[in-house]
Amino acid sequence: MFRNQYDTDVTTWSPQGRLFQVEYAMEAVKQGSAAIGLRSKTHAVLASVNKAQSELSSHQKKIFKVDHHIGVAIAGLTADGRVLSRYMRSECINYSYTYESPLPVGRLVVQLADKAQVCTQRSWKRPYGVGLLVAGLDESGAHLYYNCPSGNYFEYQAFAIGSRSQAAKTYMERRFESFVSSTREDLLKDALFALRETLQGEKLKSSICTVAVVGVGEEFHILDNETVQGLIDAFEIVGEETPAPEEAAPAAAEPADPDQGAPADEGVAPMDI
Repeated sequence: MFRNQYDTDVTTWSPQGRLFQVEYAMEAVKQGSAAIGLRSKTHAVLASVNKAQSELSSHQKKIFKVDHHIGVAIAGLTADGRVLSRYMRSECINYSYTYESPLPVGRLVVQLADKAQVCTQRSWKRPYGVGLLVAGLDESGAHLYYNCPSGNYFEYQAFAIGSRSQAAKTYMERRFESFVSSTREDLLKDALFALRETLQGEKLKSSICTVAVVGVGEEFHILDNETVQGLIDAFEIVGEETPAPEEAAPAAAEPADPDQGAPADEGVAPMDI
């Protein structure tokens, strides 16, 4: 990762026009625990993986409430995420005190992006090594933004960041057109399915994930473990692979002729996959 004299501070450009310290911060986001976000016209859902680093330690909090209508999920350096979430909380309080109305989500995201971008201009600073998925609800509907350590920000219908997030992106890319008209329950279902894709075959349990939701008539809040586990059981996420062999068994047992056994097995194999 060492790039000689071009990565000693954040304001030194390489001959290729790259800022390596900014790229290092973006790499820290890729190495963090996975976090995903989805939105419809009326609701936005955040979900994250919060596995502990050691059996003797507790997990780091990955989803923070900013205001009654805004929340944030982070991936990367958790300490930087806490600093930025406190800044966002302070901006919401100041705006509410001054204008007696909730801060629009887009305006908060712009202020956050400006704060991150300043750290790419000062040699005595370093970029924030954290990516943030900002979900909120305002007069124009539900929103989901991604804030990058470089100071860029983008609005998404659904997005995933962190380790093994590409698997979740692939799942959401196949279904994102239906998210606009999705209900609250459908969004939660898709969020849990997408989060499971990042676990590489490991069973999804409420003890290793956090889910939060905000919507019309519903303030931003983090769902408790019992509720999340109930959703997992209701959607049969944990054991949905088990019925497939049972359904395939009668099809394999139908041929009475032993000579036909091999073709029947060949036809079943793709279904199992």
